[in-house]
Amino acid sequence: MTQITPEMLPAELHKAAGTVTRLLAKLDDSSVAEPSELPGWTRGHVLAHLAGISNAMARQLEYARRGETVELYDGGMDGRTKAIELAAGHSLVQHRESVTTSVSAAISAFDALGPDDWQARIAYRNGTVFDGGLALWRELTIHAADLGLGYGPETWSRPFCEHLIGFLAARVPESFKFVLQPTGLPQLSIGTGGTSIAITGMLTDIAAWLAGREPSLGSLRATAAADGVDLPELLPWPAAQPAAR
Repeated sequence: MTQITPEMLPAELHKAAGTVTRLLAKLDDSSVAEPSELPGWTRGHVLAHLAGISNAMARQLEYARRGETVELYDGGMDGRTKAIELAAGHSLVQHRESVTTSVSAAISAFDALGPDDWQARIAYRNGTVFDGGLALWRELTIHAADLGLGYGPETWSRPFCEHLIGFLAARVPESFKFVLQPTGLPQLSIGTGGTSIAITGMLTDIAAWLAGREPSLGSLRATAAADGVDLPELLPWPAAQPAAR
């Protein structure tokens, strides 16, 4: 599996931000209010969340530079939810301005880091600046797919999928071990339980399913002791603060 390093992450963040920018250009006023791929959320909700999490991560870095920490969102998760609901109905012009400004600010903050800055502590997941960068990468990439504008999980890169699978190993129920068999790639296992379930399909579909998204290519198949079974239920997204909805 590809292990993303602090030296590699800025380029990945720029790619993810570029995808968001391109998708913003595909929207019109009416499509902002249409449903996204997330139940109960319009595209406006997704855009409001992208702006919010980008601002939040930029603030995490601002405080880290001073040797301080601050909660991810003002008002915690309730504050996050209220801010999204308030901004979801904004016009396309407002969304473009807020998302472009906040994403650019976050990317610039990560670009400005020195080699020793990545291990500075932040409040997000009680982790490091590097953890925050990985989280922003996940947020930008996954929620770009959630916009439902032709950039679904089938477009996710191998490094991103492998990172996401490792991060989401916490979703494997305690009694299971998942033997992942991505088409054309080496198999890998996540989970430590005594019951093995083989999950076969495209790498992007495996990553999408673990992330609670609809596999785009429809290739997934689960087997246990050589018999076909239903895909198992997953545990909640690993969180102190959820990294994605």
